[in-house]
Amino acid sequence: MNTILKEDLLTLNKLLSDTLLQGLTYLSNLDQTPTSVSFDPPAERTLSTSGMGGEGALYEFINRFESLMVASSGPRYWGFVTGGSTPAALMGDLLATIYDQNTQTTKGHGDVSAIVEFETIRLLLELFDLPDDFMGGFVTGATMSNFTCLGAARQWVGRRQGYDIAKSGISRPIHILSAVPHSSSIKALSMLGIGSSQVTRIPTINPTREAIDISKLEEAIHQLNGEPFILISSGGTVNTVDFDDMRAISALREKHDFWWHIDAAFGGFAAVSPKHKHLIEGWERADSITIDGHKWLNVPYESAFFFTRKEHTLHQVDTFQNSNAPYLGDPNENFNYLNFLPENSRRFKALAAWFSLVAYGKEGYREIVERTIDMAQELGQFIADSEAFELLAPTRLNTVCFTLKNGNEADVNTFLAKLNDGGKVFMTPTSFNGRAGIRAALVNWRTTAADVQIVKEEMNQVIQGIQSVVL
Repeated sequence: MNTILKEDLLTLNKLLSDTLLQGLTYLSNLDQTPTSVSFDPPAERTLSTSGMGGEGALYEFINRFESLMVASSGPRYWGFVTGGSTPAALMGDLLATIYDQNTQTTKGHGDVSAIVEFETIRLLLELFDLPDDFMGGFVTGATMSNFTCLGAARQWVGRRQGYDIAKSGISRPIHILSAVPHSSSIKALSMLGIGSSQVTRIPTINPTREAIDISKLEEAIHQLNGEPFILISSGGTVNTVDFDDMRAISALREKHDFWWHIDAAFGGFAAVSPKHKHLIEGWERADSITIDGHKWLNVPYESAFFFTRKEHTLHQVDTFQNSNAPYLGDPNENFNYLNFLPENSRRFKALAAWFSLVAYGKEGYREIVERTIDMAQELGQFIADSEAFELLAPTRLNTVCFTLKNGNEADVNTFLAKLNDGGKVFMTPTSFNGRAGIRAALVNWRTTAADVQIVKEEMNQVIQGIQSVVL
């Protein structure tokens, strides 16, 4: 064995203890860690011949990169709809790395990770009050969860058209209907060969809304003359957290045959709150649903899960099976995650979610969801009452979409840049209804009223500084 590698093995306890201490130090200072930093890129290093061992690598990492870390898992990182990691989720993710299991089957060959993943999906169905005729799995994010569901939907359409797309490829156009599809769905359509330009955009209820106009949707359905199609509906849009009318779409299922896919990346968590679950009523009739774990579930980044109806398992296996790999077993004999979703190589991805769900239960997640919604409402009210800012849309759930009163795009960009550069909060730019705007998305379990107060004070300070320069 290599001498340095052997030394690391002998001192593994100390190396991991030192590493954990470094991580705990970061977490203990998270509230004070800036949400953005300015820096010159560090000089690139070359690969040494002998290496410096784990202790040397940790020392170099701390010295070169620690100061570049931002509080992306902190309570005032309100960009990209990114949550943090609950204490229990960190515990699970740490063990996932240590145990280093390969999530494949539930057959009993050491594949406890697949058993945990099955159980975690069942726990999530309970959390969202969805029926047990769904099953699902974990992938990396919205793109891959939408890809997985739309891949199964593609196969369903092909079967309706009389051929096997997974084996033969796409030979006829596939119709996609949607009002405000997320970019990850469009990307998935491109990767699936369906085509990113194949989406027929259905008008929204009115120019100030992002929810699909049901009457226009039904008109578009009639124009297809019975052709199978896929409907991508929104379970919370990115800009304004608007929801398609799930009950109305559910009623359309009684009259028309189509695959109903719901992108509920974070809006699906409305189902956790008795106050807000009406927004998602009817979604249990969908064929597939995607939700991100690294948003409101507050597990480490690169986590998403999907639900698909058990009746569609064949379409999914047709699409993702490893049919020419005998060493992986017969895909038709036993359930194997390798034949159910895109990735063959999968870590113990569900363990962080399992830990967090078991640790905090329904009540814990209800509190997180409702508290962050309350904080978003407070920020929204501050903006509505302000003489400097204005809401671009009502604050329906956890995302505040706003702009500057009487400000042009350059003014908005200047304000946002100065706000983010302050390091107290991070928000992202957007545009809505033809106007430049700013998004603040609150999903982090750490966020409290004190954080909202810090942000309000920072916003006032930045806008006053800009106005004084103009005057």
